Amino acid sequence: MRGKSAIYCTHPERARSIVRATLSGLWQLIASFMSGIRTSDLPICMLLFSLPQEDVEISSFHINSTVTSRYAITVITSRVKNQHTDSKEIHFEVKIPKNAFISKFRMTIEGKTYDGVVKEKEAAQQQYSEAVARGESAGVVSSVGRTLEEFKTSVTVAALSKVTFELTYEELLQRRHGKYDLLINAQPMQPVADFKIDVSIKENPGISFLEVKGDLNSGELANAVTTTRSGEEAWIHFYPTSDQQTTCSSCTENGLNGDLIITYDVERTNPNGDIQIMNKYFVHFFAPANLIRTPKNVVFIIDRSGSMYGRKIQQTRSALDHILGDLDSGDHFGLILFDSSVDVWKRELIQATSSNVNLAKQFVKTIQDRGTTDINSAVLKGVEMLNKHQREGSASILILLTDGAPNTGESNPDRIRVNVKEAIGKKMSLYCLGFGFDVNYDFLEKMALENNGFARRIYEDSDASDQLQGFYKEVATLLLFDLELLYEGASNLTETAYSMYYNGSEIIVAGEITNNSLESFKVEVVAFSVRPSLRFYRFIFTERMACKTFVHLSFVTMMLITQRGITSTTSQHCTATTTDIILTTQQH
Repeated sequence: MRGKSAIYCTHPERARSIVRATLSGLWQLIASFMSGIRTSDLPICMLLFSLPQEDVEISSFHINSTVTSRYAITVITSRVKNQHTDSKEIHFEVKIPKNAFISKFRMTIEGKTYDGVVKEKEAAQQQYSEAVARGESAGVVSSVGRTLEEFKTSVTVAALSKVTFELTYEELLQRRHGKYDLLINAQPMQPVADFKIDVSIKENPGISFLEVKGDLNSGELANAVTTTRSGEEAWIHFYPTSDQQTTCSSCTENGLNGDLIITYDVERTNPNGDIQIMNKYFVHFFAPANLIRTPKNVVFIIDRSGSMYGRKIQQTRSALDHILGDLDSGDHFGLILFDSSVDVWKRELIQATSSNVNLAKQFVKTIQDRGTTDINSAVLKGVEMLNKHQREGSASILILLTDGAPNTGESNPDRIRVNVKEAIGKKMSLYCLGFGFDVNYDFLEKMALENNGFARRIYEDSDASDQLQGFYKEVATLLLFDLELLYEGASNLTETAYSMYYNGSEIIVAGEITNNSLESFKVEVVAFSVRPSLRFYRFIFTERMACKTFVHLSFVTMMLITQRGITSTTSQHCTATTTDIILTTQQH
């Protein structure tokens, strides 16, 4: 028997386009890939009972994570027994990454299954409050820390009865620094006799490397981890005994408290990328390597207002010292400091020679906090500097670091966004770093996304300098710019134009093949780079589609595309073989 409970889950804001589709008689959740998705978070699943609960026994604790074509689906199942002779409230908490979304939550009590209803954030918050007021079981997601959203709920369980919690969340893994990371954190708050973590990975191009790290793979617990690889697939299992759960370096009498980190990348034998075709849909993973680094013109716009006082300004100085040292000799750079006024270190961008970098480092040491915050004038000054320093075969980047909201000069965030977008005019990329929680992060994120960049929050911790350096490493090595991906006979495409492609990242495009008469599928990738005689890349390759009946449709083939429900009773799995590659050059 199945019922419907008043359990409402807040949908993370970053999962901006979620739909349900009926495929082979099953409800499957499909996420539309959006430009500007944050890449700073690792996929994390964490189940805990926040405090050791008396007379509550966790009889089993299972985490099962399946990764198919960079798409992770994680199912957390926990069975709990109320050993008390009276009814007792049992709490359930789960932490998921901010870039993930909950696709299913259910509880089973006394043979009855209660399914949660996943709602968008505003509707979920209202219904959650109403359910709590009625004394019903309800759950809601809230932000906790750097990378996590926390889901909480509780249920009253009869004496000596059991409850089973099952939560599923999903996420597209992001490639950063040449690898994908899946991080599973477990803190059940008591030793569990039946404790299992199972991870399976399947990547059609093949897995180039795989490594398992973390607290749960160290010391005696390493004996509880097994890893198996076979061609396109890998399996990781973590089955600790009850004794092992209390004797590891990060364990306590309350059991495990640590993480398991699975790091991997895929084979990339085809420079044009990997195309997967199923039914009428395709997904194109594009991550070329072995390209010559493209020079950058970069202006650092640094907030020195009074709120940057103390550790924040010290950490900014330290991070800039390292970042300046990472500039390539072919790069040109400038420094802007701002509070209520805007000052430039040099009136024009200069080349990142050793002597110039050393001079800039000496200047950075003198940065002192003062005044208020005029973001509008500072960013417009950066745009002006880059417009005066246009170099053929190079790309222009603005990096803004601030810890506050605009409060002098033009202080209306909407007008600032309009001013900046008009000034940039799609000629450069803007990256915004928000330091701490007093910053107007929503404003920074929108402004960055509107100008071919993204935003990142820098947390006020001892590693803030490392966070700043980590961000810069993502954009340090530019390989291609002004990219356009063209697909013959396809529509309903996700983002196909990208301003920059950085080493170690990945571009993903999905769409629907609308020309059913095609015997081949042609893809063209146009991008600019730098080389003595090469200014223009054109990759053209044709994928011949040999189809066979395939009874299971992978999530990833559809996850990025559809905006409406689709019904299918039979799946066609199409393998693709590259038949030609054309590389052309264009002199400027």
